[in-house]
Amino acid sequence: MRIHEHKREPQNRPGLDLSGLDLAKLPRHVAIIMDGNGRWAKKRGLPRSLGHREGVKTVNRIVRIASDLGLKVLTLYAFSTENWKRPEKEVGILMDLLVEFLTNQLEELHRNGARLIVIGDYKSLPARVVGAVDAAVEKTRGNDGLIVNIALNYGGRGELVQAVKALAAEVKEGRLDIGGIDENTLSRALFTRDIPDPDLIVRTSGEMRLSNFLLYQGAYAELYFTPVHWPDFTEQDFVDMLAEYQSRGRRFGGL
Repeated sequence: MRIHEHKREPQNRPGLDLSGLDLAKLPRHVAIIMDGNGRWAKKRGLPRSLGHREGVKTVNRIVRIASDLGLKVLTLYAFSTENWKRPEKEVGILMDLLVEFLTNQLEELHRNGARLIVIGDYKSLPARVVGAVDAAVEKTRGNDGLIVNIALNYGGRGELVQAVKALAAEVKEGRLDIGGIDENTLSRALFTRDIPDPDLIVRTSGEMRLSNFLLYQGAYAELYFTPVHWPDFTEQDFVDMLAEYQSRGRRFGGL
């Protein structure tokens, strides 16, 4: 999968301040743990389902601004392998909202040149979800704009386990010499084999942990934590986050 150069000037949005942002030095790949939907709802005395629905609206806004700014990859942690521990009713609502998002936003994603891909074991999800995902992936397959990467039924440790099993099978079948296994070999066995590692991993709502998200790929990512709940995360918050990223020095172990 080739990462194309694709940049559109941000549309004029009242109140959006880009003055602190260098559009020539944006991260290629931003990954977001979208946390705080439930806390946002609880704070307002609303059911958690409304928090998740508001969170989808934030997804729409952030996908648009990421595309307008010319980012290459935006990864969104939509549903983890641990999320199955939530009440069955809430899991069903999350599945319904995912289908709704893919169905309602597909034309806009396609029109703007975005390409949707998925990492994780999404094929084991309900048929309605698998169908919506497959349709969106197929429709946008030829687009060369922003890659919207949905982490769906995803867990970083599970990803590493499946990668090790795949490499072990290649060794057993004689297609790979064990001495030839290196970091590049492991990387190509991961779900993210076709996209660059994240430059920036973001978590909203005040928690300061990765929660099994892109554990291998995030080895040198900058981390950004904000107390803002995901439904309240604005386009300006996204821009300010990018400006903060640009203020840091990434040395990768060097001086």
